[in-house]
Amino acid sequence: MASTRRQCLVSCCLGILLNALIGAVLGAELSFKLEPSDIIAVQEQPLMLHCQVDGIPPITTQWRRNGLLLAQDRHHTTFINGSLLIVHFQKTKPDGSSDEGDYECMAQNSFGRVVSRKARIQAATMADFHVQPESVHAEESGVARFQCQIHGLPEPVISWEKDRRPVDTTNERYTLLPTGVLQITGVRGEDSGKFCCVAHNSAGVKHSAEALLTVSGSQSSVYQEPVILVGPENLTLTVHQTAILECVATGYPRPIVSWSRLDGRPIGVEGIQVLGTGNLMISDVGVQHSGVYVCAANKPGTRVRRTAQGRLVVQGEFSIKSVFRFSNSCFFFFFCMWPGTAEVTEYRTAQNEAA
Repeated sequence: MASTRRQCLVSCCLGILLNALIGAVLGAELSFKLEPSDIIAVQEQPLMLHCQVDGIPPITTQWRRNGLLLAQDRHHTTFINGSLLIVHFQKTKPDGSSDEGDYECMAQNSFGRVVSRKARIQAATMADFHVQPESVHAEESGVARFQCQIHGLPEPVISWEKDRRPVDTTNERYTLLPTGVLQITGVRGEDSGKFCCVAHNSAGVKHSAEALLTVSGSQSSVYQEPVILVGPENLTLTVHQTAILECVATGYPRPIVSWSRLDGRPIGVEGIQVLGTGNLMISDVGVQHSGVYVCAANKPGTRVRRTAQGRLVVQGEFSIKSVFRFSNSCFFFFFCMWPGTAEVTEYRTAQNEAA
């Protein structure tokens, strides 16, 4: 009896060893050719999540949403190559469930199993305008400014209409900032009309309330002190975002807008662009861009000037340099860096004990 057990044990071990040897020789370890990626999905439209795996067949593929296995039904179809089709994406179904969530692709053959990275699937949305444009009265040769704000996913693209026709932003007097602000410099009588903000993304299109621009008077030759109507706001961004520092000034003669840093350091030229007559755009910001920025409205040919300032804070991202893993105790050690200007006030460690 003991001899039979020993023979079975030896046969089993040889089978496992042979299986592992074949896998090693043939390169049987599963690997992803294509993993699912984050997607902003459109309501009631089909959605495809891609997953392709290399390895020795047969390979079975399954999907999880928020850690739970997805059932194969009329709503979900897994193709031979592993990709998942959601026939009609729904943010909220009649039963209260949702197609939103974190999706993972799992592939398995006789040599092992692999799990893809998580892909976050979110529904495209657009709320109502929380800042509507307001009517403006401006004098000829002056400045007019309209603003609107709306939240959406993905970030809505803003355009403007005047009297229900698209505003011609190729006109150098019209400046449309990436934030959605519309500036009109050197205002003329022909600029009078009703202005409307239009927001659109993959969820749809929305129009704001109309705001009236009224223009009065004629171009004045009477000296007027420089005045900054709108100065830069305080901004807190993360690295690689874009900073828009707005500066709108008026006066006669028309003031010249310039920018500087309060600490005296040069602003530089890389990634720097001036929009319109005085707005500063900094693309792909880094922690070195943090500081107080000063907008100055200067009367030509004199030292007369008015200033406004705003603080830009650029926060860094966590950078994991080393990872140590002790599989027996399920203990992980991470050495991370925070290359921003904000002070780190707390460190935490955690241990995940096996059940």
